[in-house]
Amino acid sequence: MVKRIAPALGLFFLSPLIGEFLLGNLPVTMLVALITLAPLYGGGALLVRELARRRGAGWPGIVLLAVAYGLVEEGLVTRSLFNPGYAGMDLASYAWIPGLEVSAWWVTFVLGGVHAVGSICVPIAVMEALVPARASEPWLRLPGLVTAGVLFLLGAAASALFDPAPYQPSVARLAGVVALAGLLVVLGLRRRGPAAASPGRAPGPWPVLGFSLVAGAVFWGAAMAAWTVAAWLLVAVNVAVYAVVCAQVARWSRREGWGRAQVFALAAGGVLTYAWHGFPQPPAVPADPAVDLAGNTAFALAALALLAVAAARLRSREPAAPA
Repeated sequence: MVKRIAPALGLFFLSPLIGEFLLGNLPVTMLVALITLAPLYGGGALLVRELARRRGAGWPGIVLLAVAYGLVEEGLVTRSLFNPGYAGMDLASYAWIPGLEVSAWWVTFVLGGVHAVGSICVPIAVMEALVPARASEPWLRLPGLVTAGVLFLLGAAASALFDPAPYQPSVARLAGVVALAGLLVVLGLRRRGPAAASPGRAPGPWPVLGFSLVAGAVFWGAAMAAWTVAAWLLVAVNVAVYAVVCAQVARWSRREGWGRAQVFALAAGGVLTYAWHGFPQPPAVPADPAVDLAGNTAFALAALALLAVAAARLRSREPAAPA
């Protein structure tokens, strides 16, 4: 049984470890926070992957469900989407949209590159690369899927309960988040057949990795410039990165030769981007600089080792089915 659910257990912990610790948002001294972060992040990642794989929704479905996850976490759990002073930031002065009462910069930053990509899609792709023979099949049976859902709800409740400065948006805004997340879930769970083939051959893993690294550098470079340049310029950068990546990957994935190696290369670029970003990123909680540096180094080395193992397993057994 343990061997059967091992990939699910790995994803359960990999999601918060990449999304918070490798990124540099939390220092190594806060590993105890996995008690609440693993159910929230890991439970969410498991729900996204298992539902999409059961429905045959493919990666388009996973991406849509990942954005829905981001909406739930930031709109309902932390409620950062509506909090103009979230984490000490003055979001009301940074691409704030009157009427909607949200910061366009924060929305385009946190829902896509942070949660949909870093917390959900990248950990799923890496874990699937570690078990290529089981990459397209569900890892949990119905009891396990229900358990993942319960853990996600418990993690969300715990995160909201222990918020030191909870923000309460209007019921209408919360209802709007629920409706939009629900729409994304419906769209994400649509069963998808094989996409129409495009002429040409897909690039190999190394060019895809380079593309991923460049996209990550542009996105996170823009994020690191926040509050020093015009907010709407950064909004435009975020939207442009998403548009270019989605369009290019959609085009490549319809070509002959696209497979799990390229999907893994995209995810590996995300992991490596998070690894370098962890060093300049100030942690969200106080930490001794030397300890923080040691933790970032340990996480980066562990990430490199994990990518090396995943790449070796992909080379040893590349499935015939497309990703």
